[in-house]
Amino acid sequence: MGARCGVQGVENDELAGGLNGTVFALQRSRDCFGQVRMVWTPNKVTLLRVIVGFLAVSAFGHGAWMNLLGVALTVAAIALDALDGHIARRKKMATPVGAQLDILGDRVIENMFFTYFAVVGMVSLWLPMLFFARGAATDFLRGLAMKAGYSGWGANAMLRSGWAKALVASRWSRGLYAGMKCACFCYLGLELALTRGPVALLGPVTLDMHAAIRAGAQTLAWMTGVFCVVRGLPVLVEGWRFLASNLSATSAGEEARGDAG
Repeated sequence: MGARCGVQGVENDELAGGLNGTVFALQRSRDCFGQVRMVWTPNKVTLLRVIVGFLAVSAFGHGAWMNLLGVALTVAAIALDALDGHIARRKKMATPVGAQLDILGDRVIENMFFTYFAVVGMVSLWLPMLFFARGAATDFLRGLAMKAGYSGWGANAMLRSGWAKALVASRWSRGLYAGMKCACFCYLGLELALTRGPVALLGPVTLDMHAAIRAGAQTLAWMTGVFCVVRGLPVLVEGWRFLASNLSATSAGEEARGDAG
């Protein structure tokens, strides 16, 4: 009997020790998981911005309140565009790849919004085509500059002249451009919510009011498009030398192969 009690005591001690160890392990796991925090980087914010932009566009055209939700998400997407740059500067996490991802996010947002509003007939189809052509040309020249060892900012930036840097890379230029895009997208989204569809919040409007609202939308959209082209001109002008040097190198290589043949 005593032996059995002794064995049982050992078993109880082992069981208690096992339970204590399990509890201790669970507590350690909980503490470890509690210490794991999301570290926001500029690239993560850029990805989040694109996702929010997709959600905004997907909300448009599904009723007045969903249009208002799309407007709110649009404001959030533009705000995230400023946030990723702030994080990159504050935490000194700016990299050439991050700059290219930021530009890619801008292209996705611009083309997505303008394409949607062109499809539903609120802006001209030429507007998203303009944004696409401008973005393709400037990004192509930026790619050639990076291949040649230049970057988008700093002492080794592809833009050399002061006017080019002020028009493309300055904070006032980037802020004004982001503000114009935000105002344009929100204006069009509010027009959807207030005046279009069977459940428009303002209901039927007079022809004069409708014409005034449409004129405001077209003016704001084309002002944004013009400023987009103006900001791209320095890249096209100063980036041409990279294209010329690549064409010269290609021609020289073909001539050398021809002489060798």
